[in-house]
Amino acid sequence: MTTKNRHDPTAPRLTDAQLQWLLSPIHRARVGTDGKGFAHVEAWDIRRHLIRAFGFGGYNTDLLAATLVTERETPSGNGGRSRWTVVYRCAVRLTVTVAGTELGHWHGIATGDATNQPSAADAHDLALKTADSQALKRAAINLGDQFGLSLYNGGSLDPVVLRTLAHATERDLPAADPPVQPEPQSPQQQPASDKPKQGERETEYAAMMSAAAKADFTDELPEQFRTFFGHSIEEGTADEYRTARKCMEEN
Repeated sequence: MTTKNRHDPTAPRLTDAQLQWLLSPIHRARVGTDGKGFAHVEAWDIRRHLIRAFGFGGYNTDLLAATLVTERETPSGNGGRSRWTVVYRCAVRLTVTVAGTELGHWHGIATGDATNQPSAADAHDLALKTADSQALKRAAINLGDQFGLSLYNGGSLDPVVLRTLAHATERDLPAADPPVQPEPQSPQQQPASDKPKQGERETEYAAMMSAAAKADFTDELPEQFRTFFGHSIEEGTADEYRTARKCMEEN
């Protein structure tokens, strides 16, 4: 990211309205969940809020790279059409301007896939657009909570930026930051809720592991978890840990 020094009189300045909005919590209606239960914001919603915050022409995106990672054709085996799986990696630069002067620019990198598509064209189109959208979202989180930054904190909807020293005095700052959760390893963030329960995921994980130990199932649990939920145990959600625990207790 590059920005002008805030003491430079020619440096771009955000308005009070822009700052107030950027420092406020993301609205719960903007946050959805994917098939694995992870919280995320749609790419089109990121674009509309970039326009809302900075105006038409107040931002632009540059596709820095689009690399084909893999392309695989799977013959039908019965004379029908093949199915296609494609993966792309994209790098995107997001630039924001205020009154015609660059406020800053940020980059994001992401992969996108399209599986079991009826044609190579469909697979390439979907995978490339997915990677491009995900890379934009990665770049946009540098603008804070309105663009999904708080979702990395255990899926929280509560703001994590709160204040910025560039625009506030020390007495305006909160006494303490909210608890910080580990950044998820999954491409998507942790599940969101109306009232996020701090530590719920960790509590359910501990309960699941305790049930596994009692059932003498600790060694087999990671493989069974991946088979059942489709991802590693480290990427699990509180609900998935709870489900796994109940299965072991019932058996």
